Amino acid sequence: MERGFDCVLRGGRVMDPATGFDRVADIGLCDGRIVAIGGDLGAGRVELQAEGLVVAPGFVDIHAHGQSLAADRMQAFDGVTTALELEVGALPVRDWYAAQSGRRRVCNYGTSAAWLFARQQVKIGLAPDASVSSMIGMGQGADDRRWSVEAASDTEAERIADHLRAALEDGAIGIGIPNGYAPGAGIKELALVCDLAAEAGSVTFTHIANASNIDLESSVDSYVQIIGLAGATGAHMHVCHLNSTSLLDVERAAQVLGRAQAQGLPITVEAYPYGTGSTVVSAGFLQQPDFTGRTGSTYDRVELLRTGERFTDAGAVRDAAARDSGDIILWHFLDTQNDPEHQRLLDVSVLYPGGAIASDALPWVMPDGSLYEGEAWPLPETAVSHPRSSGTFTRFLGDYVRERGKIGLMEALAKCTIIPTRVIEASAPAMRRKGRVQVGCDADLVVFDPAGLRDCATFRDMNRPAQGMRHVIVNGVPVIRDGALDTDAAPGRAIRGRGLSP
Repeated sequence: MERGFDCVLRGGRVMDPATGFDRVADIGLCDGRIVAIGGDLGAGRVELQAEGLVVAPGFVDIHAHGQSLAADRMQAFDGVTTALELEVGALPVRDWYAAQSGRRRVCNYGTSAAWLFARQQVKIGLAPDASVSSMIGMGQGADDRRWSVEAASDTEAERIADHLRAALEDGAIGIGIPNGYAPGAGIKELALVCDLAAEAGSVTFTHIANASNIDLESSVDSYVQIIGLAGATGAHMHVCHLNSTSLLDVERAAQVLGRAQAQGLPITVEAYPYGTGSTVVSAGFLQQPDFTGRTGSTYDRVELLRTGERFTDAGAVRDAAARDSGDIILWHFLDTQNDPEHQRLLDVSVLYPGGAIASDALPWVMPDGSLYEGEAWPLPETAVSHPRSSGTFTRFLGDYVRERGKIGLMEALAKCTIIPTRVIEASAPAMRRKGRVQVGCDADLVVFDPAGLRDCATFRDMNRPAQGMRHVIVNGVPVIRDGALDTDAAPGRAIRGRGLSP
């Protein structure tokens, strides 16, 4: 007797941005793959109704710091089926993957090689710990900032590159270069690291060195440096969160990046649809001279995530960093609620042609500063994060497609699916089966009502899941079904880089 489908999605509007496919059809799933797309497919052991709904590839988030069951669950309601830690990364990479394989994960997961942690190890002897969240790791070594502010010698640069080479061999998806947290790094070191990425056919995920509206050391200066590294080394330079590091200069930043791309340089871009950024309180730029003049932001726009405390000056930031260097802050660098010009600037980054949507999602933090690692659902009311950890993709689709009509649905879905997938699929071969609704591809799918998509989290009420996702399927397993989370489901799998071998 011929085997039926494991699962059939019935009668949805199937949209595949990779091919432009857009018609009503059934989808049949078996063994975690899409095996049939067409009309009136046979029975499935599980049948999910999709009439009147959109069926699309699961969203691929290439900038997600949460990396836990709790973070996955919140992102699943936002349509995310693959959540990757690529901007900062991890070390040792082999240990990180081993630790994740022993945990329950809803979304597919993966990491880059952490240049920052290699730098800490070489410059101050701080051994990396793969069990520590990337956000916490960035706050370590606060009592000896040489890893952040000093250039590496030629010998030190070679040792940093050696650590990253080993991480790539262990399956890292590219190299995370959050240069803004180690602005002392010199071009010789960065070029060496980019040489390694080019040799591996991989990607660098770059947080630019400077976030400033004025020279010297402006955001535009930093983008020109990235362009130069792409040209000089051939490395694929991926720009993280164009919105938050460009500040009020995003139009000029977009212009210089677009011209570089037009010349064929390997540069890609991402952004998230919020005018509020987030990082650790020990980040050096918060204490730079003339912070307000350089960023266009006063200190009272910076607040501690856990407590809501607003700062008054650089001294208050230093005091908070001395108490807990890994404490997370929110930085309201744009006032999109009250200033139409700020909304227009945010739109420039979010709608950047060919740019990906990526959340920069944070871990969930408890009042004592610890990360929430539990399995309770819903999350504890006291757990906090940035609203982008809950609603980035639904906010983008709801606001930019439905409410303001800034972009068509197919093009918007491409920014959530095939565009981020193509950033990394050359270095992570498993991604060639993701970000698509095609026979033979992995059954990572979302089924949603475009009229009902709502990002529900706010800066005062952060742990409210997004609304509108009717079904979310990861590797053929429904993790959200009829709008409800299956708390037993944990089908996420590791996504690994291909290493240095040709």
